[in-house]
Amino acid sequence: MKKGKGGHIFIPVIVALATITFITVNSMGSTAYAQEEASAGDTSSFKLIGAGMAFGLAALGAGIGLGYVGAAGLAAISDNPKMQSRVFIIVGMVESIAIYGIVMMFIILGQA
Repeated sequence: MKKGKGGHIFIPVIVALATITFITVNSMGSTAYAQEEASAGDTSSFKLIGAGMAFGLAALGAGIGLGYVGAAGLAAISDNPKMQSRVFIIVGMVESIAIYGIVMMFIILGQA
Protein backbone atom coordinates (compact mmCIF):
# COMPACT_ATOMS: atom_id res chain seq x y z
CA MET A 1 0.00 0.00 0.00
CA LYS A 2 1.38 3.35 -1.04
CA LYS A 3 1.38 6.14 1.54
CA GLY A 4 0.75 9.73 0.56
CA LYS A 5 2.63 12.77 1.70
CA GLY A 6 3.08 12.67 5.47
CA GLY A 7 1.66 9.17 5.95
CA HIS A 8 -0.85 8.25 8.61
CA ILE A 9 1.38 7.90 11.65
CA PHE A 10 -0.79 10.10 13.90
CA ILE A 11 -3.85 7.83 13.89
CA PRO A 12 -2.09 4.87 15.59
CA VAL A 13 -0.52 7.24 18.12
CA ILE A 14 -3.90 8.70 19.04
CA VAL A 15 -5.44 5.21 19.28
CA ALA A 16 -2.59 4.08 21.54
CA LEU A 17 -2.98 7.13 23.81
CA ALA A 18 -6.75 6.61 24.02
CA THR A 19 -6.26 2.94 24.91
CA ILE A 20 -3.73 3.72 27.64
CA THR A 21 -6.00 6.42 29.07
CA PHE A 22 -9.02 4.08 29.01
CA ILE A 23 -7.10 1.33 30.83
CA THR A 24 -5.78 3.80 33.41
CA VAL A 25 -9.19 5.30 34.12
CA ASN A 26 -10.82 1.87 34.43
CA SER A 27 -8.18 0.61 36.84
CA MET A 28 -8.63 3.63 39.14
CA GLY A 29 -12.13 2.56 40.18
CA SER A 30 -11.18 -0.83 41.62
CA THR A 31 -10.79 -1.18 45.39
CA ALA A 32 -8.42 -3.43 47.24
CA TYR A 33 -9.60 -5.60 50.16
CA ALA A 34 -7.83 -3.56 52.83
CA GLN A 35 -8.72 -0.25 51.29
CA GLU A 36 -11.42 2.04 52.64
CA GLU A 37 -14.27 3.31 50.51
CA ALA A 38 -13.44 6.05 48.04
CA SER A 39 -14.13 9.56 49.24
CA ALA A 40 -15.38 12.54 47.26
CA GLY A 41 -11.79 13.77 46.83
CA ASP A 42 -11.01 11.03 44.32
CA THR A 43 -12.72 12.98 41.55
CA SER A 44 -9.78 15.38 41.49
CA SER A 45 -7.67 12.76 39.74
CA PHE A 46 -10.28 12.53 36.97
CA LYS A 47 -10.23 16.31 36.70
CA LEU A 48 -6.48 16.27 36.23
CA ILE A 49 -6.69 13.56 33.57
CA GLY A 50 -9.46 15.43 31.75
CA ALA A 51 -7.62 18.74 31.93
CA GLY A 52 -4.41 17.15 30.68
CA MET A 53 -6.19 15.46 27.81
CA ALA A 54 -8.03 18.67 26.88
CA PHE A 55 -4.82 20.64 26.60
CA GLY A 56 -2.65 17.83 25.26
CA LEU A 57 -4.97 16.85 22.42
CA ALA A 58 -5.59 20.50 21.52
CA ALA A 59 -1.84 21.14 21.41
CA LEU A 60 -1.31 17.97 19.36
CA GLY A 61 -3.94 19.06 16.83
CA ALA A 62 -2.54 22.57 16.69
CA GLY A 63 0.97 21.23 16.13
CA ILE A 64 -0.12 18.96 13.30
CA GLY A 65 -2.15 21.74 11.69
CA LEU A 66 0.65 24.25 12.12
CA GLY A 67 3.05 21.93 10.33
CA TYR A 68 0.84 21.75 7.27
CA VAL A 69 -0.16 25.43 7.32
CA GLY A 70 3.40 26.60 7.95
CA ALA A 71 4.80 24.61 5.04
CA ALA A 72 2.09 25.81 2.67
CA GLY A 73 2.40 29.37 3.98
CA LEU A 74 6.13 29.49 3.36
CA ALA A 75 5.58 28.21 -0.16
CA ALA A 76 2.94 30.89 -0.76
CA ILE A 77 5.16 33.64 0.64
CA SER A 78 8.09 32.54 -1.52
CA ASP A 79 5.88 32.80 -4.61
CA ASN A 80 4.21 36.07 -3.66
CA PRO A 81 5.63 38.11 -0.73
CA LYS A 82 2.39 40.13 -0.52
CA MET A 83 0.66 37.02 0.90
CA GLN A 84 2.61 37.31 4.17
CA SER A 85 -0.14 39.03 6.17
CA ARG A 86 -2.78 36.52 5.04
CA VAL A 87 -0.53 33.61 5.96
CA PHE A 88 0.05 35.07 9.43
CA ILE A 89 -3.70 35.37 9.96
CA ILE A 90 -4.24 31.72 9.02
CA VAL A 91 -1.33 30.61 11.25
CA GLY A 92 -2.90 32.57 14.12
CA MET A 93 -6.19 30.77 13.55
CA VAL A 94 -4.47 27.39 13.80
CA GLU A 95 -2.61 28.42 16.96
CA SER A 96 -5.88 29.51 18.57
CA ILE A 97 -6.85 25.83 18.85
CA ALA A 98 -4.18 25.39 21.52
CA ILE A 99 -5.51 28.47 23.34
CA TYR A 100 -8.99 26.91 23.35
CA GLY A 101 -7.43 23.82 24.93
CA ILE A 102 -5.86 25.92 27.69
CA VAL A 103 -9.21 27.64 28.34
CA MET A 104 -10.97 24.27 28.59
CA MET A 105 -8.26 23.03 30.94
CA PHE A 106 -8.84 25.97 33.28
CA ILE A 107 -12.61 25.49 33.10
CA ILE A 108 -12.25 21.81 34.04
CA LEU A 109 -9.85 22.56 36.90
CA GLY A 110 -12.02 25.42 38.18
CA GLN A 111 -15.16 23.33 38.64
CA ALA A 112 -16.15 22.50 42.20
